[in-house]
Amino acid sequence: MLQPSDSQGGVSLNLIEAGLTLIAMTAAFAWPRFASSSFARIERAFGRLARKKGTSVAVVGAAAVLIRLAILPACPIPLPFLPDDFSFLLASDTFLHGRLANPTPVMWVHFETIHVDMKPTYMSMYFPGQALVLAAGKLLFGHPWFGVLLTDALMCAAICWMLQAWLPPAWALAGGLIAVVRLGLFTYWINTYTGAGPIAALGGALVLGALPRLMKTARFRYGLLMGAGIVLLVMTRPYEGLLLCLPVAVVLGRWVLIGKNRPSMGVLLRRAAAPLALTVAAGTWLGYYDYRAFGSPLTLPYNVDRATYAMAPYYIWQSPRPMPNYRHEALKRFYSKVEMRSIDKIQSLSGYVPQSLLKAVNGVLFFAGLALLVPLVMIRRALIDRRIRFLVFGLLILTAGMAIEIYMIPHYLAPFTAAFYAIGLQCMRHLRVWTPGDQPVGIAMVRLIFTVCFILAGVRVCAGPLGIKLVEWPASVWSNWWYGPGHFGTERARIEALMDQMPGKQLAIVQYSPDRDSLDEWVYNRADIDGSKVIWARQMDAADDEELLEYYKDRKAWLVQMGTEPATVSPYPLPAQVPLSSH
Repeated sequence: MLQPSDSQGGVSLNLIEAGLTLIAMTAAFAWPRFASSSFARIERAFGRLARKKGTSVAVVGAAAVLIRLAILPACPIPLPFLPDDFSFLLASDTFLHGRLANPTPVMWVHFETIHVDMKPTYMSMYFPGQALVLAAGKLLFGHPWFGVLLTDALMCAAICWMLQAWLPPAWALAGGLIAVVRLGLFTYWINTYTGAGPIAALGGALVLGALPRLMKTARFRYGLLMGAGIVLLVMTRPYEGLLLCLPVAVVLGRWVLIGKNRPSMGVLLRRAAAPLALTVAAGTWLGYYDYRAFGSPLTLPYNVDRATYAMAPYYIWQSPRPMPNYRHEALKRFYSKVEMRSIDKIQSLSGYVPQSLLKAVNGVLFFAGLALLVPLVMIRRALIDRRIRFLVFGLLILTAGMAIEIYMIPHYLAPFTAAFYAIGLQCMRHLRVWTPGDQPVGIAMVRLIFTVCFILAGVRVCAGPLGIKLVEWPASVWSNWWYGPGHFGTERARIEALMDQMPGKQLAIVQYSPDRDSLDEWVYNRADIDGSKVIWARQMDAADDEELLEYYKDRKAWLVQMGTEPATVSPYPLPAQVPLSSH
């Protein structure tokens, strides 16, 4: 079983964040002029940098890379451990082999696993964007995580660039740095291989950053950047990307038809040619990928896997599917129990509202944490602001789109990341000029909020030595905003490393304990299963296991028992001698 990444004792980091935020807000009211001259000097230097817009974007991107590399001793390169991690890494390995999909393995029933298709091809069920990034990281830098790091840095830089089109330069730079601290260092977006959050957030920032610039100048590069953003959304989060692009298309269409400063139709057509060609080319490639991986250019990723294994629907009006004939108890437990836990609640009249509010709260906390919630006291003023009216309208469309979905994981919201921060920063701008009793309380609050955010980042880096407790996996992955790689995945990696060092090829047959976490899944393999040094397979009944051993008779077979901590590994006996267990 997976071990928690942090000690059981100690003060919770979430509690520390709440305490620091409360202290900061109290100090702002009690001593609003505290250190105001020092803060003013910092702000003047900050403003000089912010006016150099290109430099500001570069500084934000570089900070995301350099700080994350600097804290590697405390937050090392993560090991894969989530089902999504292994699924994306399978697709990445497939692309590195020069293929879009893999043939179904001969012994495929032993390799069935969560979020991986076995038929019509052996391939990840997901859209290919994240896997292409992982493949680039492996190809260029020797490890797939560097692809995640690069897109993480590009995301933070693009958020700063987007904010420059909607807010004053100093606030745009501040927003970019907040994105580094809140998203770029400790969330699962950077510390797992799953979700494609940075890619989708990058795409959304490019679309929203290009929109006002394109309408102001109609320059070729802004159209191309918007097209690139749309492609990134299509390759990662097409549903939420559509929710973002629909209002953008409406605004652009209105501008083309009746906009006062629109260029001639000939200029517009020339400017639109390259972005449209880029989008069409990406859609054509995705159709070809779907054809090779899933059997038809019209069969989208997810569909085959969900039709084969899943019971839970995506939308609130859909009924659960009949239970498939699962060949493995582990898959049955995941799809019929884990995924079905919240279905009855959200599809009931009494449960829909609280479950929807819970989704909204989880989303807000992921992007804002606790410290950045304070400026939302000015949300009413921000929502009626002409400057960000379009962004507010876009979030209303997102809210409607999320309201009809059953599940919500923060990377579903990733295309709107830049919009979230633009609205939050506009709330800060209103808070900054708040002067109750003619005291500069608002400016003190804003200054201390930024201070708390950066202090918390330092505390998070030192959480281990300080004995500070973080929320444990799996809750920390999706709902905790101070998540870190910790020690997740080490047990499986340890066993695989031991087998890698042994002479000859190895076969690890996994026997699960009945009470294991369904997300703690170990049976994942590379693209070329038969050519791999170590193969992971499920234990089945005696006849099936005998067939597996006969097919891989050139390999040393091992029984990996997950019912103990740590897992035990022993030479695999004859199938008749192995007691049957949950598999």
